[in-house]
Amino acid sequence: MTRRLLLLDSAPVPGGGELRLFVDGADHVIKVSGGGDLMSTRMHGSEEALAELGCAAIAARAGARVLVGGLGFGFTLAAALARLRADARVVVAELVPAVVAWNRDLVGAHAGHPLRDARVGVHEGDVAEPMRREAGAWDAILLDVDNGPQGLVREANDGLYSRAGLAVAHAALCPRGVLAVWSAHADAAFGARLREGGFEVEEIIVRAHAGRGARHRVWRATKRAGAASRPSSRPRSHRH
Repeated sequence: MTRRLLLLDSAPVPGGGELRLFVDGADHVIKVSGGGDLMSTRMHGSEEALAELGCAAIAARAGARVLVGGLGFGFTLAAALARLRADARVVVAELVPAVVAWNRDLVGAHAGHPLRDARVGVHEGDVAEPMRREAGAWDAILLDVDNGPQGLVREANDGLYSRAGLAVAHAALCPRGVLAVWSAHADAAFGARLREGGFEVEEIIVRAHAGRGARHRVWRATKRAGAASRPSSRPRSHRH
C-alpha cells in the first residue's frame, strides 16, 4: 500500500540538515533531510521503555529531577511523568525549537500533551548544557537524541557518547543516579565506555511497538558509588 504523506512543516537543524513533519493517515512522521523516517507516532514502544527503565529505580524518590534529551513526539516524556511523583521535576531538552512548537500545537495529543504537565520545563538547546550547568543535580538522564551511538543524525552529538561526554553525564548525576540511552543498534564499544566511566551497565533489548516490531536497545547505566569518570584525550572516530 502506497503511503500518502502530507508535508505540514519543516525546520532547520542547528549545524545542518532539516526536519520535516508529515501527516501519515491518523499518524505523524518526522523525516530528516537526506534520509528516511526519523520517528513516527505509530511506533513508540521502545521510547516509552527508555523512560520506564531509566526511571524505575528513582521514581519513588521525593523531588526527583529527571532530564530528558530529545522531545520527539513526547512519548518518553509522557512515560517518565506517568512513573514519577507529583513533586518531581522534569526538564526536556530539545535542540530544534520547531519540534517543541509542533508538540504544543500539532502532535501533542498522541502522547497526551505532556508539555502541559506542571512538572515539566523545556530547555531549547543542547542537552549537554543543563548537564554541565547542574553537576550532581539529576536523579536520571534519559537520552534519545539520535539513532544511538552509531546512528548519529547530527554529527556534533557524537560528543555525548564519547568518554568525555559520558564523564559530563556522570558528573551531572546524583549518587546512584541513572543514565539511560536509547539506540537502534548494538554497540559493544559504547557499553565498554560506560563501564570505564564509572557506571554499572545493563543492555536491554526493547521492541518498537507493543512487544513486536524492530529490536532496539536501552543502556541503563547506574552511577557507581565513589566512582569517578575520567575523560580521555584520545579522539573518537566518527561513524556514519
